[in-house]
Amino acid sequence: MTLAFDPFLPLPLLLAIALVALLLVGWAVFKRMRGATLRALALAALVLALANPVANFEDREPVTSVVAIVVDRSPSQMTPDRTARTDATLAALTERLARYPAFETRIIEAVTDPDAQSPSTRLFEALASGIRDVPSSRLAGAVMITDGQVHDVPGSLSALGLDAPLHGLIVGDEGEFDRRIDVVRSPRFGIVGEDQEIIYRVSEDGAASSGPVSVTVRVNGERRVTETALPGEESSFYLNLPRGGENIVEFAVEALEGEVSTANNQAVTLIEGIRENLRVLLVSGAPHAGERAWRNLLKSDASVDLVHFTILRPPEKQDGTPISELSLIAFPTRELFVEKIDEFDLIIFDRYQNRGVLPVLYYDYIARYVEDGGALLVAAGPEFAGMESIAETPLAPALPAMPTGEVTSAGYYPRLSDDGRRHPVTRALPGAASETPAWGRWFRTVGVRDLVGDEVMHGADGEPLLVLNRYGEGRVAMLLSDHGWLWSRGFEGGGPHVALYRRISHWLMKEPSLEEEALRATANGRTLVVERQTMGDTTAPATITLPSGETREIQLSPAGDGLFRSELTLDEPGLVEVTSGDLRALAHVGAVDAPEFRATVSTPDVIAPLSNESGGLTQRVNETASNLPQILPTRAASVNAGDRMGLRASNESVLKGVRSLPLFGGLLGLALMILALGATWFREGR
Repeated sequence: MTLAFDPFLPLPLLLAIALVALLLVGWAVFKRMRGATLRALALAALVLALANPVANFEDREPVTSVVAIVVDRSPSQMTPDRTARTDATLAALTERLARYPAFETRIIEAVTDPDAQSPSTRLFEALASGIRDVPSSRLAGAVMITDGQVHDVPGSLSALGLDAPLHGLIVGDEGEFDRRIDVVRSPRFGIVGEDQEIIYRVSEDGAASSGPVSVTVRVNGERRVTETALPGEESSFYLNLPRGGENIVEFAVEALEGEVSTANNQAVTLIEGIRENLRVLLVSGAPHAGERAWRNLLKSDASVDLVHFTILRPPEKQDGTPISELSLIAFPTRELFVEKIDEFDLIIFDRYQNRGVLPVLYYDYIARYVEDGGALLVAAGPEFAGMESIAETPLAPALPAMPTGEVTSAGYYPRLSDDGRRHPVTRALPGAASETPAWGRWFRTVGVRDLVGDEVMHGADGEPLLVLNRYGEGRVAMLLSDHGWLWSRGFEGGGPHVALYRRISHWLMKEPSLEEEALRATANGRTLVVERQTMGDTTAPATITLPSGETREIQLSPAGDGLFRSELTLDEPGLVEVTSGDLRALAHVGAVDAPEFRATVSTPDVIAPLSNESGGLTQRVNETASNLPQILPTRAASVNAGDRMGLRASNESVLKGVRSLPLFGGLLGLALMILALGATWFREGR
């Protein structure tokens, strides 16, 4: 009960009345007047009645204390035995807590994000989030149902802000064992064709070493070798990177009978293959305006080693200048086209003509170089249509078109052909989408006939402008105009010369992303994206082979000119194979190196230190949870219940309502006033 005043008069007036009453009483006492005491009581009763004292009675209800139960639903808990044991423990615990009205149960399911790149068990993070709205005074304690493999354990409970007992119920038996394999060290990048060292280790948790074990190594889905490794010791595997781009290396160790999980019997590492600097030989037949465009483009690419020669002085030029006074260097034809031709990834003939600089036999060497897997780009000018054209040499079989002898000199906008809209070299070329391309004009086209390969760009009057073709194991491109430099100079707004020239060069050097017919598979978490690049109008369904061996057929939907794509979510982690016709692609779904599977043997040792610090306990529970610890409610600030789970009951209560009783109101106040005044009159009448 609390006492309050609700005066009927303003406080200053009430104080004035009280002061007058006090003076009257003081005067009566000073004069020793009869009935002074009764007069004082009567005046006091009058002042109290005006002050209106009120007695307030509060109706309060005790509040329940919150018991947070954190349930570990991470992947390492998803075995049938552990799932059943976890559910049984949760049911038994909630049933036992229901017997205590002072406790309110809050269940927090700690689920690992299946799309996480590195899934892990984060129980303390789930606990902090689940009790964010609970005052610390109302938190009775926290109970974690887990296998004990927790990856976000704080340094102390104070760092977590938890001031309550923490208990751990471990689902798992003593003596569990598990075999796993981990990639200890692996390069993220490597040079194609060079050996890369990968360090791996086989571990056997909770079991005595069983001696040497077999480890199978697969590279990009193909079995490479089976090695022998000793558990607990690091082993090395040397991989000669087979290709550029992503390389998937798998290590698989044979399963141990009776082990907890086989999910960690595989380890995967990804190595990005990088090609060494590409060597390009650029031979310009004569100085011209477009020569610098090619040179600047190739020199700006840090991955290209450029060797550039310009024929400034052909053999027939004789002007009497002494050789000793010439500043030119001799063209090392034999060294370049015989001894070291195979060292070049790309040869470019820029407005080159057969003027006797190269012996005729060397053109046959170049044709063989292309047929054996080399790359040739012919940037043709008027010389290609003349009598000294390289088309009149033994190089002719490798060329995708023969000159007609005509050269068209008229303004035109280079346009993409139907094949060009689908070909990755020219598809989505900036400025090509509009009817009139958003780039400047060119003014020369070399006429050709007997065309083979893909004609991806048109010139004046629909004549071929850019032709791409395969010859043997190699590739040839022919650009039938020498006016591409107009785009680089910004003529009429310029054009995408850098994108075009670079794509042509990289297609010739077999860049995987520019293949006309390609199948690609990429994974982000559990999401698999399958993409099919084709020159056709349609494509066949793709077949997906899951890590378990199950196969699925998916339809690919159009995603642009020459592109078909499909996206799906997979629940099964591991290496996925995608096939479409003769094409094949690989992707690894799920985390490559997840903490969740580095250790799966149940243990109380991880959370026991924090549990002991808080006065809680950590104990294993059996299959039926029949050995669940007893619960001990307590109101003590510090809980240490021994072999029982101490939970702190709150002293907090909630105000449900307030009842007010005026002490001088109604008949009671009136009776007191009449009694006081009557007593005064009675005393005066005697």
